[in-house]
Amino acid sequence: MGGGRGTRLYPLTKERCKPAVPLAGKYRLVDIPISNCINSGYNRIFLLTQFLTASLHRHLQKSFHFDPFNGGFVDILSAEQTEKSNAWYEGTADAVRRNLVHFNSHAHDLILILSGDQLYRMDFRKIIEQHIETKADVTIAAIPFPVSKVEGLGLMRVNDDLTISEFVEKPKDPAIINGLTLSPTLEQQLTNQSEEKRCLASMGIYVFSRDALRRALDNTAKDFGKEVIPGMLGKGRLCAHIFEGYWEDIGTVSAFFEANLALAQPLPPFNFFDRGAPIYTHARYLPASKINKCSINHVVIGDGCIITDSSLQHCVIGIRSILGENSHLQDVVMMGADYYQKEAEMAVDKAAGRPTIGIGRNCDLSRAIIDKNARIGDGVKLSPAGKQDGEYPHGIVIRDGILCVTKEAVIPSGFEL
Repeated sequence: MGGGRGTRLYPLTKERCKPAVPLAGKYRLVDIPISNCINSGYNRIFLLTQFLTASLHRHLQKSFHFDPFNGGFVDILSAEQTEKSNAWYEGTADAVRRNLVHFNSHAHDLILILSGDQLYRMDFRKIIEQHIETKADVTIAAIPFPVSKVEGLGLMRVNDDLTISEFVEKPKDPAIINGLTLSPTLEQQLTNQSEEKRCLASMGIYVFSRDALRRALDNTAKDFGKEVIPGMLGKGRLCAHIFEGYWEDIGTVSAFFEANLALAQPLPPFNFFDRGAPIYTHARYLPASKINKCSINHVVIGDGCIITDSSLQHCVIGIRSILGENSHLQDVVMMGADYYQKEAEMAVDKAAGRPTIGIGRNCDLSRAIIDKNARIGDGVKLSPAGKQDGEYPHGIVIRDGILCVTKEAVIPSGFEL
């Protein structure tokens, strides 16, 4: 599922949909679920898209190519006008319902439904095996969360045999939340123990048997979490698949920022270095990064960067990033650039007093996200400290207490915020 507006992730979604947002210096969010599918042995993949899809479509077309002998594909299904409807997708369930005709043209017994904007690593074969063994109509991937951290999540009451007896979408009443906590039997079965009571939260990952999905969507329900799943209780066999690994829903600017910076830790919660389950992305054939006389501590650096005589502390630096001399970055996610400028183009920019792509000399940036192709001149100082959320000059937006320099923004030399 890749069609949401991503309003909570604005301004990163100003010109792209959520699954197309760059991640970890060289990837896109959509690379995560697609790679999980490929590593699990599943290669018939449909991506349902709707808003600001151009960047996402380009990335997919450049990244995922299957040979003609194994029957694999990544098909893009954008919202389209038909004889039955001329409206856009009105929710996750509506999007799947309107594409059943495409799914049914392929032989299948099960459909795995995923979100396009979550960071996790899962072997989907395990949830599929459980679904078949329990003879479930629907299996929902669920992750244990402490009751103090379940705000905004769909919670379920799960019996000791893993059947689901109740599903509540984003409850706020503490009494309801406490009534959905794990049973002592299930709690003891978990690998990771916790002193705080926990609930099982839906990860937005569903396995449907083919006929069960058809029955579940034989109505006008628009959303799986709010309508379809609660409506199936008592009408079919719903089971939970408990997942105890790392999982992050990249739904807000703060979640995106923290998930990226966590990758710079010595032992990050998400491991991109697993040789048995690689994360695939666009092969760009960039040169190795060039780093000259720099102080670097806990930093992820993408391919093709040129960093000169600068200080970087706890940062993620994206592909083709250029950093000038004597610049200092702390807690910064820099997405990099889509291209290198030619010398003639840079000369024209300098003659016009316009910064070139990248970060100039003598800059000081902290707690910031620098979107792609941004131009930051010499002597610029940027920090959200003491500032209110809102829009500021030169394409700067502060959201969730994090300063964002928007895509293609131009910050003139000497500017301070």
